[in-house]
Amino acid sequence: MIGGGIVVVASVAFWVVTTRWLSEGAEPIADGSNEYALVLGAKVKKGGVPSKSLSYRLDAALQYANQYPHVKLIVSGGQGPDEDATEGSVMQAYLVEHGLSPDRIIIEEKAKTTYENIVYSLELLNMDISSLTIISSDYHLERAKMLADRLDLKVDVVAAKTPKIIEAKVHFRERFALVKSYILGE
Repeated sequence: MIGGGIVVVASVAFWVVTTRWLSEGAEPIADGSNEYALVLGAKVKKGGVPSKSLSYRLDAALQYANQYPHVKLIVSGGQGPDEDATEGSVMQAYLVEHGLSPDRIIIEEKAKTTYENIVYSLELLNMDISSLTIISSDYHLERAKMLADRLDLKVDVVAAKTPKIIEAKVHFRERFALVKSYILGE
């Protein structure tokens, strides 16, 4: 009976802590003060079509880029085994197709994880950067901020909405990813 009680207490603690983390992800809201905004990749469907999650991230990026015309976007994401193209190339094509000038877009195409998105994007900039804006799905921002903090990078964020059809699944999965990133640092 004692072992079962410990499991219940640990489960409740896990749920409470990760709920707080998920809710804190969308702060601080980006205000255009950073020169660069990193748009984190997501699934690309057959034919190089952005998934709904990726489209929502890109729409948020377009809105932000239009609001702050001095900001350059870094689109980051490699190619998964079930993707026809790199996330970065699909993101760049989408943004250009929707009116963003190609000279405002930097493409990173190697990253397979959120940690790599940040590291490889910083390497592409080839300069010392201490702050950056991150654009991603609302549920994903706390982990991105946690990883950026491990790299001594100050960030503000733009939260893209999460498609309702996958919301429960990704929120559940993200709870475990948050704990993993907290423990392992990547």
